[in-house]
Amino acid sequence: MRQNPSFTLADVTEIRRVIEANPWATVVSAGDEGLVASHYAVLLDEARDDLTIVGHVGRPDDLIHGLGERELLVVFQGPHGYVSPGWYGDVPSVPTWNYTAVHLAGVPEILTDEENLAVLDRLVAHFESRMPDPRLMWERPNDPAYVGRLASGTVGFRLVPTRVVAKRKLSQNKPAETIETVIAALTAEGPYSNPALAAEMRRAQDARRGGQQQ
Repeated sequence: MRQNPSFTLADVTEIRRVIEANPWATVVSAGDEGLVASHYAVLLDEARDDLTIVGHVGRPDDLIHGLGERELLVVFQGPHGYVSPGWYGDVPSVPTWNYTAVHLAGVPEILTDEENLAVLDRLVAHFESRMPDPRLMWERPNDPAYVGRLASGTVGFRLVPTRVVAKRKLSQNKPAETIETVIAALTAEGPYSNPALAAEMRRAQDARRGGQQQ
């Protein structure tokens, strides 16, 4: 991802927020037969306060990606959407796409069976906790044998990134009044209504007004 100083996202707390809110990640590696991409839910390592992530792949994706041997690129995509030049007013302009993205790269560590099982348990709890009647991994009708069979078909990993590129392109290069117009357009009804992107732009705009560096 090409970086632009105007759109750089460098604050670790903000990057963690993007990852937590958008855990469905794209996992990319350069395999023996070319580039390979997979898609998995990934979580931040709860034992650390940096950008270390934990997750799993299903077999044989571990072999396809050379897990533990080759560098992985893990991509997180935040809110994104089309921005019409008509929202900029009567000035020369072209369409663009606003977005937030985080790229983490490094060679992952393979988890032990016990560690992998703990990550799988946490993954289920993380998403099921929002349900009115959560079905956790170890609860009936699941039994230990069933959970064990499923876990044996996965390989867990921990990635301490050695390279981080995070970008938040949210019209920061436009005047404040133009940003407000774009936020209003994204919030209104229409073919490109996008409240999630508007909320991300509002967050970034309020941070700039407050003098925060994110």
